[in-house]
Amino acid sequence: MNTDKLRREYQSHGELTEDSVPNNPFEQFEKWFNEAIKAEIDLPDAMTLATATPDGIPSARMVVLRGFDVNGFCFYTDYDSPKGKELAKNPHAVLVFYWRELDRQVRCNGTVVEMDPAESDAYFASRPIDSKLAVWSERQSIVISGREHLEANFEKAKLTYSDIDIPRPPHWGGYRLIPNLFEFWQGCPSRLHDRIRYTLKGNDDWEISRLSP
Repeated sequence: MNTDKLRREYQSHGELTEDSVPNNPFEQFEKWFNEAIKAEIDLPDAMTLATATPDGIPSARMVVLRGFDVNGFCFYTDYDSPKGKELAKNPHAVLVFYWRELDRQVRCNGTVVEMDPAESDAYFASRPIDSKLAVWSERQSIVISGREHLEANFEKAKLTYSDIDIPRPPHWGGYRLIPNLFEFWQGCPSRLHDRIRYTLKGNDDWEISRLSP
């Protein structure tokens, strides 16, 4: 299949220059994230998480951003999932956000650490009941016999926790990616795209560079 017919021209969605961005990349990310929400983009919190085994075999999947601040970007998963096992042995990872309607992409490289159990407990307590039960229904990514197996486990979890608070499973919790590099990409007409990179040089000391598109 030739997909070249899907080619489109990029529109102008604002200026992205070395002089127009703040010194701190988290401020720039928050600005773009809020603009993605304001633009009513579907799932602005969806992000690609790329991990790798110790010998460099990569894998990537979509996950959901569950909060961010100057300490990093948070997400939750099964500790024994493929990504959890990879992060346990190789904590280096990359996040990618893509907001197509605004022709914008953000890439964050960094190191991933497990969040404090109290943070994971607080987030788990805030989840809808069915979301809590789903975590107890099955271990992520294991081979199962069919959907009936999954649904039966879900009903079993409902009965188990029908009269008590649902605790956070010990195999499930949060991770935080602590960035050392950001790249902000703004699509532009004629494919003369803007690319601004932030590289961490020290505590809150970020070097800003323009990259060729």
